[in-house]
Amino acid sequence: MHSVALELLVIALLLLINGLFALAEIALVSSRKSRLKTLAEKGNPRAQLALSQAENPTKFLSTVQFGVTLSGIAAGAFSGAALARELNHWLLARFPAAAEYSNYVSFGSVVLGITFFTIVLGELVPKRLGLANPERWAIALARTMNLVSKIAAPFVWLLTACTDGVAKLLGSHAEPKVTVSEEEIASLIDQGLHAGVFHKAEKAMVEGVMALDRCPVTALMTPRPKLVWLNIDDPDEANWRKIVASGHSTFPVYQKHRDSVLGMIHIKALWAHAAFGLPTNLRNLLTPATLVPENTTAIQVLEQFKKTGKHTALVVDEFGGVQGMITLIDILEAIVGELPDQLRRAQPEAKRREDGSWLVDATLAIGEVKQLLKLRELPGEESAEFQTLGGFVVTQLGRIPVAGDFFDWNGWRFEVMDMDRQRVDKVLLAHTPPSTADAEKASA
Repeated sequence: MHSVALELLVIALLLLINGLFALAEIALVSSRKSRLKTLAEKGNPRAQLALSQAENPTKFLSTVQFGVTLSGIAAGAFSGAALARELNHWLLARFPAAAEYSNYVSFGSVVLGITFFTIVLGELVPKRLGLANPERWAIALARTMNLVSKIAAPFVWLLTACTDGVAKLLGSHAEPKVTVSEEEIASLIDQGLHAGVFHKAEKAMVEGVMALDRCPVTALMTPRPKLVWLNIDDPDEANWRKIVASGHSTFPVYQKHRDSVLGMIHIKALWAHAAFGLPTNLRNLLTPATLVPENTTAIQVLEQFKKTGKHTALVVDEFGGVQGMITLIDILEAIVGELPDQLRRAQPEAKRREDGSWLVDATLAIGEVKQLLKLRELPGEESAEFQTLGGFVVTQLGRIPVAGDFFDWNGWRFEVMDMDRQRVDKVLLAHTPPSTADAEKASA
């Protein structure tokens, strides 16, 4: 009886060793190197050892495989030779009629029992523990596994040499390089989101950053037709009206035709010169335009902005024709989503009032204004003097308006309701009352 108990104790010890190797393997493989590096930099010697094993896993994994295989074979051989014999004696003593089959029954029972306990206690339970807290177990077992690696070094060397030789015979001459794909990063972010480590906004920003190297600049730019252009040959007052009406901060300046860009004008430079009473001639305020090819990616433009310190670039095609304009805000919005009003104006609105009039944001595009009022065209539209309702109002008045200014055109009254400094903010559109002569004609 004592011998059976001792044999069971030896088998349990071998299963424990098997489980220890399995735990060390899954813990190190599942550990985050960034976490181990952080702990190692804080002076934790075990973390430094675990990090070294994680960065050079070949020797470590060979040691683990050697230990798992050796302990498994030892447990199987010992149980087959010892327990099977004891179980056979027990069966013969109680079931002598089954003596012909007792050897097979005892051997099969021991194999099934050892297999069950090896899988449960030597594999599944240790691996579940290792997955639950991998860094903790990797650090805890680092010194033990390092000692085992030194003891098993000759056998590991032999295993490695044999493995390399067989691999060369099969045509493999180098170990595959471990890479991390964007899909794996996205999967980790998803896991962190479900675990509460990341917020949804953080997940969206990471996805936005990873998409920048695939996103062409043409997908983010403001297209050419929507740009507000300044002609260097136009009177300064006309260009001023365009600037005030647009609400933008940067404008391409051209001469003769729009593919002949002279440079860029920034509203800050204009305001600064005006504030100090300096001349605001556009030619004197021009800055060189940054040009980027239309096949450039958003990440390349962002890198260029970082190097040059500029936040705006014109997108050109292979023939040098301007296709649009890209800004730093456009790229930021691709990462974080729509920015608030201070950086990007909200979508302009048109609200219909009870008396049938419309209260409209001055930034509403001319095309939408015509659709709203059921008009085919507006005066000055063909010469592209304006692109928004505010620009139309400034053009018709011939000056920067004040609240209360109005004019009538084609049966509609355009009245400035609110100003944002020098920019038209709100415009009231109402049907003009019929004149006395028109009323008399109508009654006749």
